[in-house]
Amino acid sequence: MSEPEQGSQPASTWIIPDTAHLESLAEFAAGAGHEINNPLATIIGRAQQLLKDERDTQRRQMLQSIGAQAYRVRDMIGDAMLFGRPPKPELQEVSLLAIVEEVVKRQADQTAAALCTVELQISPEITLSADPTQLSIVISELLRNSRQALQPAGDPIQIRAAQLESEIQIEFLDHGRGFTEAERIHAFDPFFSGRQAGRGLGFGLPKCWQIVRQHGGRIEIESRDGGPTVARVFWPNMQSDRLED
Repeated sequence: MSEPEQGSQPASTWIIPDTAHLESLAEFAAGAGHEINNPLATIIGRAQQLLKDERDTQRRQMLQSIGAQAYRVRDMIGDAMLFGRPPKPELQEVSLLAIVEEVVKRQADQTAAALCTVELQISPEITLSADPTQLSIVISELLRNSRQALQPAGDPIQIRAAQLESEIQIEFLDHGRGFTEAERIHAFDPFFSGRQAGRGLGFGLPKCWQIVRQHGGRIEIESRDGGPTVARVFWPNMQSDRLED
């Protein structure tokens, strides 16, 4: 698989997850998420209970707001728990192309709103041993990252795959702005986001790292100032395992 052309552009920087650092953060996220979930469930339950009997319009609006914000926190804690202690993968033989096409379809509205397109270079013969839900999360997060890095009406995002001897290499190539120095340092850190404050906790790449790792794979990013950026996922090759057996 060809690399992005070097030309006269700045040298690429490799972004490799720090496993020991991320494992420590995962333990913290899992523990904190568990502790926060218990009182949060009480808040949601009480708000729903009070709402049933409340007739005052202003108080109903306040209770609905409390419930909505509590559910928002619950979703954030869900991301933390998925990073900290994801469920054990339920492995199936899945078509990589089918999973990618489904994710692209689900994000079609966001892609159209960003005035960009997605090009697929994936053989329908490539299959993976994966939990389909977790693999979809990885594809979804990496596609979202690529889209958010693009300028409107920029070059298309390319998702491509190659079947190597012992692994499947999946690439997400975008010609967006590339990673800043701070983003390169903290790319895989949870709670860090290169986007504006209030627009997410930055759990996308940490979740990808954890899921890929649980499947016996690895993930890395190659980027340069001003782009392009290539996120690479290396997934164990199921066909290779069969040949060895």
